[in-house]
Amino acid sequence: MVAEDRAAEERLATRPMTWLPSDAAAAHPQTTRTAGPPISLPAASARQGRWIPDGYPATPQGALAQLVALNKAAMAGGDPETYDRGYATLALPGAPPLSGAGLHVLLQRFRESARLEPGEMRAGLAVRYEITHGLIKGTADRGRYVVACTLGQFTVDYHGYGTSVGVGDCQALRWTGRSWRISSGPRAAYASSAWPGTDESVDAGYRPLAGGTS
Repeated sequence: MVAEDRAAEERLATRPMTWLPSDAAAAHPQTTRTAGPPISLPAASARQGRWIPDGYPATPQGALAQLVALNKAAMAGGDPETYDRGYATLALPGAPPLSGAGLHVLLQRFRESARLEPGEMRAGLAVRYEITHGLIKGTADRGRYVVACTLGQFTVDYHGYGTSVGVGDCQALRWTGRSWRISSGPRAAYASSAWPGTDESVDAGYRPLAGGTS
């Protein structure tokens, strides 16, 4: 890869996302505005026997679909060890370290506040990350490098009592010739977090998702 391609990738990955106040992530009314039509996600071509669906096409929508599949699987149950295993499954050598991944940090802080050790189960506790929106920040290296972002509701429920917030996640993904993987190089700038479907989520560029894996 030529130096110009590397520089373009770094500029794309590290360019800050839209700043939003912290209260944008709290539940509040939806808007009738949109950032554009729904993004149609392709289906995985390799699903059977796989924890994380794979085999998405070499398109920006395919990269976003791979990130959706990773985050759905790795966030299930709210255990940072599960997320870390999913991230490691899709990370290329030289990918950004887990310690800086936004969802890893979120789950670590959640576990610390709940006084739960990694891997510890608690009866009646349910944690979900329901992805409904996303965006494609941009591409480089003739479309083989894509920065994509998901947005969804992170919900913690304990015996019928809980809370939900909007949480975004951005990753840089690279096409290997066969599949999308978390790219080597700089960590993508942290995602804007907003309650999905609100004015703030529209301002950040998030669009509803359609198709893909569910």
